[in-house]
Amino acid sequence: MDTDTSDTPADLIQEDEEALFVYETDYEIGQDNIEVAGLDIHNPVFFLSAGLIILFSGLTLLFPTVSSQYLTAAKTWTLQSADWLFALTAVLVFGFCIALTISPLGKIRLGGPSATPDFSIVSWVAMLFAAGVGVGFMFYGAAEPLAYYTDWYGMPLNAEPLTAEAERLAYSATIFHWGLAPWCIYAIVGLSLGFFAHNKGLPLSIRSAFYPILGEHVWGWPGHIIDLFAVVSTVFGLATTIGIGATQAASGLGYLLGFEPNVYIQILLIVAMTGLAVLSVLRGLDGGVKLLSNINMGIAFALLIFVIIAGPTILIFTGMGQNLLAYITDMPALTNWVRRPDIAWFHDWTIFYWAWWISWSPFVGMFIARISKGRTVREYFAVVLFAPVTIGVIWFTAFGKTAIAQFKSGTGELGEGMSSASLVLFQMLADLPASAITSTAAIMLLVVFIVTSADSGALVVDTITSGGKTDSPRRQRVFWACLIGLTASALLYGGGTDVLQSLQAGTITAALPFTLILLTCCLSLYIGMRDEYRSMNQGDAAGL
Repeated sequence: MDTDTSDTPADLIQEDEEALFVYETDYEIGQDNIEVAGLDIHNPVFFLSAGLIILFSGLTLLFPTVSSQYLTAAKTWTLQSADWLFALTAVLVFGFCIALTISPLGKIRLGGPSATPDFSIVSWVAMLFAAGVGVGFMFYGAAEPLAYYTDWYGMPLNAEPLTAEAERLAYSATIFHWGLAPWCIYAIVGLSLGFFAHNKGLPLSIRSAFYPILGEHVWGWPGHIIDLFAVVSTVFGLATTIGIGATQAASGLGYLLGFEPNVYIQILLIVAMTGLAVLSVLRGLDGGVKLLSNINMGIAFALLIFVIIAGPTILIFTGMGQNLLAYITDMPALTNWVRRPDIAWFHDWTIFYWAWWISWSPFVGMFIARISKGRTVREYFAVVLFAPVTIGVIWFTAFGKTAIAQFKSGTGELGEGMSSASLVLFQMLADLPASAITSTAAIMLLVVFIVTSADSGALVVDTITSGGKTDSPRRQRVFWACLIGLTASALLYGGGTDVLQSLQAGTITAALPFTLILLTCCLSLYIGMRDEYRSMNQGDAAGL
């Protein structure tokens, strides 16, 4: 006998829960999309964002000198006018994360009360690490602590270089830049996107996070502008990451093979890695980003263990707790933006990092939202904030202690001081056993981190420019992966001899408008979660 179970109590409860939590809106995902040449794209966000980025890349490649001058002028104006805004944003977002975690809103589960996680904890953390900070850890792991200690490019808080205070600040400032601040920014954007998409049934797009404030207007031009800024900010942030990674990979290859890398070799590497990213795109999320992230996590862990064993092991183990304590102790002074004695260092390092994290937050945030369904808000913050921070303390201590120990002892090339930030990792490994193997592994790590970043970034940008669709044609992700590579190449080419300054200028300028969007997003998220919590309590009272 056939039995119709569609009206069982369990199904009715599930239907009531969904009706209770989802917003009532007439908007349908992709309703503003148009189909052109097999593409399914949002009009006008796709055309505006792609057009602006292509225009910028083309002008930068055609007129590199003039472009560099304009980028530098824009960076100077932004730093003089809005350095306080970047610094204040980091503080406010951190406080907001803590408030959500300890409040009753922390009980809310992404996807609804009955949602279950799509990925294991190990795969979740691996993808967070690969997409969030992998390239930066490789580039700055040894270079940043050594640079601060030796005053290679400015000193935090104007400390006296080569002193005990300088060494303490070298680690606390590095962990300050790579610790809670970036992950709070990522976490808020990720939580906003995940909450409004998984709990409220809205498109997986930045504009959806503003529905409590803008209502149905979010589907019009206010929403178009929000998504436009998100796409431009994301592409510049990704281009900076890829540019930095390509610079270090080229330096590593040149160091191992005995040639002098130049901007053309760096661009050639970007082209090659963009091609690999396209292959990863074609394999899909599980066969691409997830697989590469798990492989890379294993290689990164093996390299970390090797450095701990082959380096100054005792100093590394004792330094982990000391550096964590120094980070906590020095955080107030490093956070302060009023009448700083080290304003040049503050701008070149801290504000650049804050802008980099903000510009990258739509990318990392949406990627986190895609992989975090089924987690409670408290579980979400516990992992998204503290797992990467823990890894960061261990990583920077291991690589930083090893590099500084070589400098102090006068052994190897680092014994003579820093010559280039992109070479420090390979110079450090050269003074350890099996340097050819470990340096090759480091280059492989860089390449895979860049590939996963480009693939994940293309996924995120495509989601925004396809009206929140997560099943759009893969050729659209291929388009965005190529455009991100083009932008990275343009910034490198336009940077001339000072590539890092060019990358910084692009990132800081693009991040400024999105900073205001990020702060408004916090308010909108609170309103939405407050209403969700009230609905949950009403549902409990009604016997649901």
